[in-house]
Amino acid sequence: LSKFGIIEDFVKIFGNYVGASFIAGIFWTSAFTIAPASLALASITDFASATSIALWGALGATCGDLILFFFIRDRLSDDIINSMKPSVVKHIMASFHLGFLKWLSPILGALIIASPLPDEFGLTLMGLSKMRVLILIPISFIMNAIGIYSIVWFVGAF
Repeated sequence: LSKFGIIEDFVKIFGNYVGASFIAGIFWTSAFTIAPASLALASITDFASATSIALWGALGATCGDLILFFFIRDRLSDDIINSMKPSVVKHIMASFHLGFLKWLSPILGALIIASPLPDEFGLTLMGLSKMRVLILIPISFIMNAIGIYSIVWFVGAF
């Protein structure tokens, strides 16, 4: 993608690095698109600073996380719950609402979002813990900004 000038064309389509960083950030969240999004974000370092790429990319990644979160919470969780025995579902849901999993699952979810790993598993942990959207948005933005900044900074340093 970088050798053939596709990233440069991607930036030219949006007119500047802001739109390109935002769209690459949206694709940063999925397991299927994280590799090309990481390459795109790393290649945009030729056009802008790591901080601005991380902020605009994190804004896009937060939008992508919200889409995934609503899909997981509204659609996928119902399918998973309906496929299990009621006693198993009751046990799993009780463990996410009581004890150490009540605070551990959102922390693990946030760490997964900050890492270059796909965000689906972290969002699932946050969805099972019944995290509110108003709490998810700043956590997602901060963790994605940290993850994108670390990738972009690492590429810029070498």
